[in-house]
Amino acid sequence: MKTYLFTSESVSEGHPDKVSDQISDSILDEFLRRDPESKVACETFCTTGTVMVMGEVKSETYVDIQTVVRDTVRRIGYNKSEYMFEASSCGVLSAIHEQSADINRGVEREDPELQGAGDQGIMFGYACRETDEYMPLPLYLSHRILEVLGEIRHAGVEMPYLRPDAKSQFTVEYDAGTHRPVRVHTIVLSTQHDDFDPDEKKMHDRIENDVRNILIPRLKAVLPAKTAALIGSDVKLLVNPTGKFVLGGPHADTGLTGRKIIVDTYGGRGAHGGGAFSGKDPSKVDRSAAYAARYLAKNLVAAGVADEILVQLSYAIGVADPVSIFVDTYGTAAEGLDDQSIAEKIPELLSLRPASIIEYFGLKNPIYAPTAAYGHFGRKPYVAPVKFITGPDSSEIREVQFFGWEKTDLVEKVRKTFGFIS
Repeated sequence: MKTYLFTSESVSEGHPDKVSDQISDSILDEFLRRDPESKVACETFCTTGTVMVMGEVKSETYVDIQTVVRDTVRRIGYNKSEYMFEASSCGVLSAIHEQSADINRGVEREDPELQGAGDQGIMFGYACRETDEYMPLPLYLSHRILEVLGEIRHAGVEMPYLRPDAKSQFTVEYDAGTHRPVRVHTIVLSTQHDDFDPDEKKMHDRIENDVRNILIPRLKAVLPAKTAALIGSDVKLLVNPTGKFVLGGPHADTGLTGRKIIVDTYGGRGAHGGGAFSGKDPSKVDRSAAYAARYLAKNLVAAGVADEILVQLSYAIGVADPVSIFVDTYGTAAEGLDDQSIAEKIPELLSLRPASIIEYFGLKNPIYAPTAAYGHFGRKPYVAPVKFITGPDSSEIREVQFFGWEKTDLVEKVRKTFGFIS
């Protein structure tokens, strides 16, 4: 049997770039919590003892940037002075200014349905059958192992030496004929830790042993049985390959919003248009149209239109309708279908005007901080109560949909549109 290898990586919530993403999205959420019409493009830079927030905002409300930054950094786990980046003591600098009127004129229209795209660009959505979440397996596993590691770190019991920064990488072996995963070939895990033993080899050996005997069994326990079975005793495991990872986070490596766009999407599978998500309100199609493209791709695969599919949307600034729609099924389309005919039917499934996408998924709600770590796709959609600020001294709790673009509630419509059911 001929095989090939494919690898994807992920990073933890404590990785400096993800710290920046989470700060940017938390600031966006606070604006939307108070004024759902806020237009936000927020970038964050973090380094030793310092966070700088930059960007453009148009809003009728005020947000305490210092408080949002410190609360986010504290929630991630940077709460000790020895990290050289700590929630209570880090300097917070804000350089946010008013959104350009030239950009805003293309977005806000008298008829809301004619709202134009906030910028030009190309966005991709991708889905495949490798996991129950319709995500590529290497990225899915890379995210999940770090989520489990994060749970262990926050609990502080089984691996009490863990610090917030971490990276993972999964290499999966595929059958070259069927393109189906055969086994997990290699796992790479680099996790920041306390300097808890003067003997570096003993320290490294304990961490590796804990990864092998605590983390990986915990990971396999939360995976579907068929996926867990792919992680066999023959898997190659590389833990902290340099031998030591004490210095980490923004102190060791500066963080910047939008530098983990492949981690955020499909781990190098499919394609990427280049636009980052975090810190951008949904008038920016970099974000909202990418969510819509993923929703379409996932529902098309779930409905049986193809086993694997890439959907591309393109937009021009100030123009409501997409300039083009492209589909690639990699030769997996159902009998009687081709890529062009699938692309031509997509407008029948979902309006792709920015205003329609925003309304369909409820994207003016403060739902973005949870997207800023462990991927924007392949997540479980859920509804949760959210506090909205409705006045100087008033607030209310509303039930809000999170990760709505991950729902498969379009499957029946897809099947009818493509003639699978009458």
